[in-house]
Amino acid sequence: MRTKELSFLTRVRQILPRLHPAERRLGEFVCDFPGELASYSAQELAALAHVSKATVSRFVQRLGYENYDEARRHARAEKQTGSRLFLTTAADAGAEQSVAAHVAQGVANLESTFLAISDSQISSAASAIVQARKVWVVGFRASHPFASYLQWQLTQVVENIVAIPGGGQTLGEHLVSLAHDDVVIVFGLRRRIARMDLVLEQIEKSKARLLYVTDEGVSFLSSATWHFRCHTLAPGPLFNHVSVMALCHLITTRCIEISGVSGRNRLRGIEVLNDSLEEL
Repeated sequence: MRTKELSFLTRVRQILPRLHPAERRLGEFVCDFPGELASYSAQELAALAHVSKATVSRFVQRLGYENYDEARRHARAEKQTGSRLFLTTAADAGAEQSVAAHVAQGVANLESTFLAISDSQISSAASAIVQARKVWVVGFRASHPFASYLQWQLTQVVENIVAIPGGGQTLGEHLVSLAHDDVVIVFGLRRRIARMDLVLEQIEKSKARLLYVTDEGVSFLSSATWHFRCHTLAPGPLFNHVSVMALCHLITTRCIEISGVSGRNRLRGIEVLNDSLEEL
């Protein structure tokens, strides 16, 4: 049946207009906080949504599930995709998180991230970037601004570097040019695009070295030369990317240090041209 191919939330949204008032109230609650269904029993969900347990049973059957457990398994599987909807609870929705809570979580994310990343790993990645024939930086959705930022920063000392894909471009137009002496930096933060595995497979086939930057929810990728996992927990409904930005800063700084005289000459030349063109 077509229903089996739909996501959990799509099922709920499609049937919502046809539900009776109590079921609709439950459906609207689940649309706002789908993670509650993934985490709680039918009785607990009924209490949270202020409906009866019988309403919960009728609701999941209308969605096409045999029972509540089947619906909960589907919701749990969808929760693993990283949607913030599944990570927000009804209890959190009305709460205002303090500045101190956000700062504390940011600090915790930084500490957890860099406990798992050694100086030698950063130096190894930076050396490869500086020495590469060409550096490619890839990022989609939430990862896109970090890819653009890192490319912009590394341009200070790395001449042959590009962020892909650009507007109106396909990945194939770039991936066809990958070589074994290239470095590809891929940002794979939640939520990742559906074809990310295909992109990674093409990079592996090219024999280029891969620097993979993800959140903590991704298993280590054996084909990557370096895989840095950034912790992104947050007290609010959005992911905290402080550790991602810190990693970008650290990589760029180490590249500048390793580039030595040639890097300083490039930086000096950039500044001379900026003055001459009166751009800054």
